Amino acid sequence: MSEWRAWVGDGTVGWRPHDIGWRTAVLFMVGSFCFALGAAPGFSSAVPASVCGVVFFVGSLFFTSAGYSQFVQAINEDQSASGRRRLMAWQPTNANWWAAGIQSIGTLWFNINTFEAMKTGFSVHQQNLRIWTPDFVGSICFLVASEIALWVVCHRAVCVQRASTDWWIASINLVGSIFFMASALAAFALPDTGDLVDATLANTGTFLGALCFFWAARLLVVGEPRPVVPTNRAG
Repeated sequence: MSEWRAWVGDGTVGWRPHDIGWRTAVLFMVGSFCFALGAAPGFSSAVPASVCGVVFFVGSLFFTSAGYSQFVQAINEDQSASGRRRLMAWQPTNANWWAAGIQSIGTLWFNINTFEAMKTGFSVHQQNLRIWTPDFVGSICFLVASEIALWVVCHRAVCVQRASTDWWIASINLVGSIFFMASALAAFALPDTGDLVDATLANTGTFLGALCFFWAARLLVVGEPRPVVPTNRAG
């Protein structure tokens, strides 16, 4: 016999384009879906490489739009509903400003990475410089931003708050960022052979990371969760 508690949203995404939080979450969901699709097992072998590249690049554009939307949300969190929305601000004492700003910078690096990846004919050095380096830097940005977001929730580096939607979102995003970093490290092209350090890990890390970001955005878009306690049954 085992007892466990699961937390789920109300299941309703709805249509709330006037809500900046809703827009941010949906943009992240679309971008995450594109990255997951591009890295999905079997997809790259079923379509031309150029199609795969376009899918990743489109996903990166949605990530950038979502990142900036989140940044705008962060710098206006102290505004009243009737206040004029700021599009840019300097708020170094606001942890959410740091998290959203660093993540936005990371999305720009992913724009460069995915754009360059659509090109061919690079030497190994050029591939590492123009494709791998932006991927690596973008992944660092995502890791740092995710840890700051978790710190905002926990008020320390790590905590467990299973009843908190914000904790789940921050934690899942951090796991997704770790997967993205693993993917970036595995995608380095070896100078002697031009082969990736681990092509399977590079693809799998991107796929699992994208799923994490999609999941976290889904939790964000449906609002506060409600507890569900399933009936006990023999394990």
